[in-house]
Amino acid sequence: MSETADLLTDQEAAALREAIAEAVLAVRAEGRDGLDDDPEAHLVMVAASRIAAEETSRLLRQSINGARAAGQSWEAVGRMLGISRQAAQQRFGTPGGRRRPIPEETGSRKVLQPLHAFNEMEALAAAGRQGWHVIDYGFLYHLVEASPRQWEHRRLWWPSRRRRRRMDEQGWRLISPSAFDSPWAYYKRRLEEPAEPGDLGNDSTVAGVVA
Repeated sequence: MSETADLLTDQEAAALREAIAEAVLAVRAEGRDGLDDDPEAHLVMVAASRIAAEETSRLLRQSINGARAAGQSWEAVGRMLGISRQAAQQRFGTPGGRRRPIPEETGSRKVLQPLHAFNEMEALAAAGRQGWHVIDYGFLYHLVEASPRQWEHRRLWWPSRRRRRRMDEQGWRLISPSAFDSPWAYYKRRLEEPAEPGDLGNDSTVAGVVA
């Protein structure tokens, strides 16, 4: 039994495969019925399957980025994929092991690091109370900028189009990273309360995560 099979039951794996197949077949109203007498319907299935493959490939890469940000090793990721640690890192790691350099700090900008899935939202909440809001982020860090008002931040796991529209209606602004394929979507919203006084670097909640 594979490591993946240990984490997903046979029923869960079967349901996932069926859901993907049904999504592809439902791309046209005729669905699978058109395959019996319409040759072009088969080409539609090819196009739909290609898009499904591209999307699942994107989700796989984002899932791996999320696992790595949560502290999982390349060995653990490789086991899930049924390949070696080296193969997983070569295929899904940053080419040459290099990542985009972390932005430099200025008087109005700070870098919060090292951040991961389990401490970043607490750090962003503390920074937001002091008027800092995220303007960019990358692997294990967030770049924040000072302002006179408090901010709140949200993290959503692959939000649907409906959820994204709802966030926009509620005044949340999507934070678009300059060069990072994140498994999460980060949002920020400015509050009316004035920023609390304090030194971001010495704040007890974020101490040790500011470069």
